[in-house]
Amino acid sequence: MASAATTRQERPSIYTRLPQLPRPTGPGVNVGEAERWISLLGGGALALYGLAKGSWGGLALSVVGGSLLYRGATGHCSLYRTLGITTAEPRSSAASIPADYGVKVERSVLINRSPADLYLVWHNFENLPRIFRHLVSVRSQGNRSHWVAKGPLGTEVAWDAEIINEKENELIAWRSLDNAQVDSAGSVHFTPAQGGQGTEVRVVLKYNPPGGKIGSLVARLFGEEPGQQISEDLQRFKDWMETGTRLTNPSRTSSQGK
Repeated sequence: MASAATTRQERPSIYTRLPQLPRPTGPGVNVGEAERWISLLGGGALALYGLAKGSWGGLALSVVGGSLLYRGATGHCSLYRTLGITTAEPRSSAASIPADYGVKVERSVLINRSPADLYLVWHNFENLPRIFRHLVSVRSQGNRSHWVAKGPLGTEVAWDAEIINEKENELIAWRSLDNAQVDSAGSVHFTPAQGGQGTEVRVVLKYNPPGGKIGSLVARLFGEEPGQQISEDLQRFKDWMETGTRLTNPSRTSSQGK
């Protein structure tokens, strides 16, 4: 784990020989210098390659390349904004998942508790398996955590993650570390409801299945209807916080029984 952290800290040095890009202004800037260079260089190459192919597939590649060029030129990423992520500040790292890949789920629920109460429960990631049934366990280690999730046929996948953005009683955002089995990012937002009637809890999750055998497992982490499963999990969380109903997770129980 220490070596992975060292790699991420050294990565920006690759771009020190490149000229500094003009710094965009405005509240929407959330992409750092190194990532902007990657987007500009990669997007330009992809756009030119797509145009050279002269086919519908090439046109699609050109469109993707144009999107990357826009990202690099403006320093703005819509996915980062949704997840509450920014790499424009020195403390941040590159997000785990490119905008055009992976499975994205966004759901919300209104809970009759204060943002502070709900934030306190979420800030301890070890509570998450009590909410999300696809999680077997989460072990916190400061700002980092180790996640284990269930796959089909009794399999399990594991990865390490870190908190990359947090605002007390408002937002928690996290992402998987480099070289993880599962590329993932997520955030939870706590917004006071109008009239003081509880709190809207909005969850955004994104998973990018890697290739090969592990990819076929991760692709089914959420089942056929991931949005429906997350909605049901959030309803369970609502019942827990409003009525004190004890939550049980079959995945966690079976894992502990092994």
